Amino acid sequence: MAATSASPCCAIVPPHILDRLAELGHAPARRSVAVDAALRRQRLLAAPPAAAAPTTERLVRTVSDAGHGEDLPGRTVRTEGGGPVADDSANRAYDGLGATFALFREVYGRASIDDTWLPLDATVHFGDRYDNAFWNGSRMVFGDGDGEIFVDFTVCLDVIGHELTHGVTQFTADLEYRDQPGALNESISDVFGSLVKQYALGQRAEEADWLIGAGLLAPGVRGVALRSMKAPGTAYDDERLGKDPQPGHMNGYVRTRGDSGGVHINSGIPNRAFQLAAVAIGGHAWEGAGRIWYDTLTSGRLSPTTGFAAFARATVATANSHYPRVSGVAAAVADAWSQVGISTT
Repeated sequence: MAATSASPCCAIVPPHILDRLAELGHAPARRSVAVDAALRRQRLLAAPPAAAAPTTERLVRTVSDAGHGEDLPGRTVRTEGGGPVADDSANRAYDGLGATFALFREVYGRASIDDTWLPLDATVHFGDRYDNAFWNGSRMVFGDGDGEIFVDFTVCLDVIGHELTHGVTQFTADLEYRDQPGALNESISDVFGSLVKQYALGQRAEEADWLIGAGLLAPGVRGVALRSMKAPGTAYDDERLGKDPQPGHMNGYVRTRGDSGGVHINSGIPNRAFQLAAVAIGGHAWEGAGRIWYDTLTSGRLSPTTGFAAFARATVATANSHYPRVSGVAAAVADAWSQVGISTT
């Protein structure tokens, strides 16, 4: 299914972090805020993306180099089947595209992001010390970071999986990027970003770190990641970044006009529900809770305005229909939502 509305420019670093850094006079953050604002305006004016006609039924990756400029796509530096190049960022991006493709193809049978063999494109070295990475509706784009707060954004496999999953959502439920649907959009990307990493490492649910962006913060920054799915609100506490504002329960739901209604903040609530469900079900999270979340996302029963409660009920319904003879699976999903303050009855 093609997306029905212009997809947002979805970036991994929340606006509240960059805004705070910009207010403190951090020059790279100021430039990044300006770039992100321009990208959002471009996406609002863009025509709705359409599923591309498949050129071949296999994985096709292209990595380009923006050369620290802001013109996309940049100069092609690595293509499908070619060996590693001298640029580590290009190689990490190439491998991350492949790892994300592998999860969706090998576990869920999905033919690339749009399910019709969409080629996977990425651009590295975007902007001047650009402090972000984003999915622009058709490609992944990585900044190098400033080296003081953030390092190169290609270093985290879950960041790559997160951003490409925005494409999966774009071509399935097409969740609106504001308020609860937008927070679900962000949460779904965190879920499958984490699963891309877990699948690549062969981890069971109880072995995973459940962190998004672990390794992205530069030395000296007090924090472990951008977000914690297991313990929202604990990922960082730094005088420059501030304190992680994510709630892990509806009691702490943040109502704000910023960040499209707090999409990067309130995503902590469904994130924690998924982590609780995955650990309760046990085993490999991509097989249990991940299958339930994926089948719910692609079921065709969600609308672009689906909120937390409706999505929660849909996951329980999916669990009941997929695992009618497996004791406790649907109950584990319902209980996980209950623990974050969302009823599924």
